[in-house]
Amino acid sequence: MLVVVDVQNGFVREESRHVVPVIADLVERWQAAGGDVIFTRYLNYEGSPFERLIKWKELRTSPQIDIVPELESLAAKATAIIDKTVYSLFGDEKGRSLVSERGWTDIYVCGIATESCVLKTAVDAFELDLNPWLVEDASASHAGRDVHEAGVLVTRRFIGADQIITTDDIPASLVGEAPSKPRDSERVPK
Repeated sequence: MLVVVDVQNGFVREESRHVVPVIADLVERWQAAGGDVIFTRYLNYEGSPFERLIKWKELRTSPQIDIVPELESLAAKATAIIDKTVYSLFGDEKGRSLVSERGWTDIYVCGIATESCVLKTAVDAFELDLNPWLVEDASASHAGRDVHEAGVLVTRRFIGADQIITTDDIPASLVGEAPSKPRDSERVPK
């Protein structure tokens, strides 16, 4: 099962925009292969811990809370869209129940932000005795590359180095064959 974490207008900035087409390609191939995909959306609220402790008041209303336009049609075909008010898919009974009811054990996680919601979803899956996989090249931080890399480092320490993968590492049975990438010698100069 693929979890696409919080790829919402309010989290897509210059530092994270590059990951949106990678995620779109991954979701499209995953769905074409008949796989289950869950999208999460973070929804902030007045008086939340994010507001009280971090002083962060964003992602309360549309268009900030909306899934980015490039993923809207794919999200409409998803197994589920889970709205959450915490970091993780598993921080809410809806997410835990859906995974349990469906019997999913391998949880592939991608999205925004690597150092928070993506990391927490992967760690929670680990602690629920599931097999989490962080898809590194399909994840990003809106705080920049260094913060993304810090999130990957911490996630690696939490769930194991072998659980950090790229889209190319995902079994073809889940996503079909990856589109062939031209070798450097075949690229057309711009």
